[in-house]
Amino acid sequence: MRALVAAPPTLLIAVLLVAGCAAGSSDPAGTTAPTAVAPPSVAAPVSTAGPFSPTDTAWLQLTVAMAERVLPVLDLVPARTTDPAWRRLAAQVEATHRADLTVSRRLLGSSGAPATNPHEGHDMPGMISADELAALRSATGKAFQRLLAGHLRAHLTQAVRIAAAEQRGGVHPETIALAAAVVRAGTTDLARLDRLDPGVDEIRGSMPVICLTRPSTATGEHTAGDAQAA
Repeated sequence: MRALVAAPPTLLIAVLLVAGCAAGSSDPAGTTAPTAVAPPSVAAPVSTAGPFSPTDTAWLQLTVAMAERVLPVLDLVPARTTDPAWRRLAAQVEATHRADLTVSRRLLGSSGAPATNPHEGHDMPGMISADELAALRSATGKAFQRLLAGHLRAHLTQAVRIAAAEQRGGVHPETIALAAAVVRAGTTDLARLDRLDPGVDEIRGSMPVICLTRPSTATGEHTAGDAQAA
């Protein structure tokens, strides 16, 4: 069913995941990892009936944008490190993200949201910037693994936070089911990453908890107040 509210992308971002900020603020140092769970399994089919809320649509748009940023990073792994454990982790994360990206794009099409990416050109929490991607492309071995660990942890942590907020605030059944699958997979991948990366406590302690607020309605660009340490 098409969305009942034809809100512009800027409004969709403004209403996105207020609950996620509250969830992130309980651990301001970002030192506590989500509890590890069993490896994710394919979710049982759920009903797709019902309208999409602005929160559903905004979460899907952000999920697509984040996946499109992290996949080029994961593609670098086979050529930048020979460590089989890092290669396995990257392959696992990539497979899950590609599957989730396919579902997210399909749901966005069903929602009636514009096909354009409202986050194009925005560097937000959990998104790898062009400069960071360039640094990864110039690194190899242990140096590459250290950079990869930091960026992948930031991405997975933010993905789990906003997906958990979609679970609480969304209304569309299949979108909420996808968010639950993202939480399960992301939590599992973070646990795998922690086993590979010995610097996890130091890196987490230096990361602020970021809450997404709103872009400028005039330009679509994110203002200084949009990313705030909770």
